Amino acid sequence: MDVSYRKIPLFIIATLLFGLKTYMVYRFVFSIDLENAMQELLLFINPFVSAFLVFAISVWIKKQSRQLKFIRFLALIGTLIIFANLVFYRSFTDFITIPQLFQGSNVADLGSSILSLVKPLDILLFLDVIIIWYLSKKQPDRWTVYYPRNGKVFTLAMSLVLLAGNFFLAEMERPQLFTRAFDREYLVKNIGLFNYHIYDIATHTKAKTQRVFADGNEIPKIQDYINENVKTDEKSALFGVAKGKNVIFINAESIQSFVINNDVNGQEITPFLNRLTEDKDTYYFENFYHQTEQGKTSDSEFIVENSLYPLSRGAVFFTHAQNEYHAMPEILKEENYYSSVLHANNKSFWNRDQMYQSLGIDHFYGEESYEVTEENSIGWGLKDKPYFEQSIPLLKSMEQPFYAKLITLTNHFPFELDGEDQSIDPYHSNSKTLNNFFPTVRYMDEAIEQFFSQLKETGLYEDSIIVIMGDHYGISANHNRAMSMYLDKEEITPYDHVQLQRVPFFIHIPGHGEGRVESKISGQIDVKPTILSLLGLETQNDIQFGTDLFSETRKDFIALRNGNFISDEYVFANNICYDRKTGESIEDQESDRTDATNKTKSCTPIREKVEKELDYSDDLIYGDLFRFIEFNER
Repeated sequence: MDVSYRKIPLFIIATLLFGLKTYMVYRFVFSIDLENAMQELLLFINPFVSAFLVFAISVWIKKQSRQLKFIRFLALIGTLIIFANLVFYRSFTDFITIPQLFQGSNVADLGSSILSLVKPLDILLFLDVIIIWYLSKKQPDRWTVYYPRNGKVFTLAMSLVLLAGNFFLAEMERPQLFTRAFDREYLVKNIGLFNYHIYDIATHTKAKTQRVFADGNEIPKIQDYINENVKTDEKSALFGVAKGKNVIFINAESIQSFVINNDVNGQEITPFLNRLTEDKDTYYFENFYHQTEQGKTSDSEFIVENSLYPLSRGAVFFTHAQNEYHAMPEILKEENYYSSVLHANNKSFWNRDQMYQSLGIDHFYGEESYEVTEENSIGWGLKDKPYFEQSIPLLKSMEQPFYAKLITLTNHFPFELDGEDQSIDPYHSNSKTLNNFFPTVRYMDEAIEQFFSQLKETGLYEDSIIVIMGDHYGISANHNRAMSMYLDKEEITPYDHVQLQRVPFFIHIPGHGEGRVESKISGQIDVKPTILSLLGLETQNDIQFGTDLFSETRKDFIALRNGNFISDEYVFANNICYDRKTGESIEDQESDRTDATNKTKSCTPIREKVEKELDYSDDLIYGDLFRFIEFNER
């Protein structure tokens, strides 16, 4: 055959088409924040480098049909990976990790949530696959290559050189990128989605071996860190104020603090919770942050029960459900507390049936404990009002004192609610998600108010403290344009995004009379030591990273799982140090300095503590280190 007839090999065409498509998704579908020209360059070149690396393997396949089939199926598989990440990203503004692939039991319950994330134009993702398929079938001889051995070696060497160049530039742009990879977006924009997945596989493999080689020698340095930076010998003024009382903990689904004392269309969003902020029996923490990662609701449960951080990849409820812990239900059991979780969902979702046993929870009242019908359910299941109503008899049947956690459902993405249940109109913006969020939040607010009244009727109210906590965000960064419109801001900056991670946290103590609004920086990591302190239980011998919220001596920062943090003075987000009061970057405030490191210099001491703390928490989980610790019995 005339050599001139073969113009461009199919593997090169596939590289160009697939690389261009991937870049377009990076640039215009994923909300990847680009800070400088180097990041722009890396984002452009890494999809072509990754595509060339894998498609070039085809030159080693001698048989024509197999060579072309390899390219076709590789393009299809790669596109499916992009599509899966795209759907996931639309919900969580994040990228899939290997541990999440083992959470398949959750998929069956997602239903309309997944369908709402798929868009008609997504079919364009498969356009290059169709073109490659057509070309390989139409003129197979034209697109096949038969290189001599030195040509094959050169192609392989070229792909590795390009990959090494990509990694070199990535390391220049973000030093220690692979050793301090708290943020998956940084990995994707520097080395690409597919290299990120390879890195994730390697990280997952390393994590799985960590338990095998753990021997407990890591514990003393963790205890030393906690003794020096977290633990305090001081008892708060509220220590033991709720001794012997029941603890009723409401895990309020997806609510964020920006709705509290705010309105939409001229109507209050949360009238009952607004009144609670002024109630003299209530402490309301207005700067309380959720600290969840990929496990969302399950992460919030894990943090609250253990005062440990969630993992950066996957959900602890799935990956380490068989570990030993020293969780709050286990500690309360020593004080003759009965512990339970009430949630109208199936026991396998988030692997709760296994994890609750490890946490020392006595009973899980799942969907089989409730009467769920088409009339009283929507979206993810039983609506909040009938859920709370049906939970009252279950609470009354429990032996006291008890610790009961109630997990709501209605205010869950995609925020569906029947018209007759809507007390306020949806918002009007370009985001259907944000628009529908407000009516479901209002419905949950009404359901909680109803629950308070029902508790009073049963006689449980006076003998209990009631904790209400938002479990994680409801509105992701994908809806920043609509959020900026609602908040009347020009844009949502990284600083604003961190501030939107605040969730409501209330501690209601009937008859107390000394409640107030607390402005101190706080987070979910602090819930366990706070509740135990209110119940009059010592936690000096525990291993935990939170502190009693009523203690005068507290840790001076709240760490988020991606390495961002909030302190009294600073907010650290996207590798930029902001003034917490003004929202201005420290670099802008100190404009006479030109060194780019000034962006982070003021935040460096706390940043180093945050990284150390997250690493120590990971060590405890990955190594299952609590199995080596004997806690003193009370």
